[in-house]
Amino acid sequence: MGESTARRRESMSDQALIEGTGADWKTWLALLDERGAAALDHTAIARMLVDEFEIDGWWAQSITVGYEQERGMREPGQRPDGTFSATASKTVPVAVGAAFEQLADPEHQAAWLGGLELSQRSASPPKSVRFDASDGSQVYANLSPKGEDRTAVQVEIAKLDSAEAAAAAKAAWKDRLERLAERLA
Repeated sequence: MGESTARRRESMSDQALIEGTGADWKTWLALLDERGAAALDHTAIARMLVDEFEIDGWWAQSITVGYEQERGMREPGQRPDGTFSATASKTVPVAVGAAFEQLADPEHQAAWLGGLELSQRSASPPKSVRFDASDGSQVYANLSPKGEDRTAVQVEIAKLDSAEAAAAAKAAWKDRLERLAERLA
């Protein structure tokens, strides 16, 4: 099994794929190869799966990404536009409104961001906020209440140049979210 096959299969097992779509990875890879999917872009492959095989959109996206990784069209973590993204999450010990304030307010950010500056692009208080970061990345934070006094903070860091940059961003944001949680404790 090649490295990409191992990574693809770690993200979704043959059993899960069979249960969700009726076929395993080997079958999907062969079907897409027969239809010339290696010459298609991401959207066209996913559309083919939905239209021709009547696969639900979520499964179509998962199969498409797995196919692209297996055929060397995309690295793990790489988006269709060629950039990379990473995610980090942490549950913090405050209500969603207080967590949103810490994320969105520049005066509060300085205490836990560690030198990174964020410029807010948009917000839907208290559920989400989007930023352009001083390092050139884009940061999307989503907040979900976990009872009255806990909030799950999920951050996606996008527009990264490489898999290595994605790994570094993930580690840096795990540290930042840990500092945020400590500050709120």
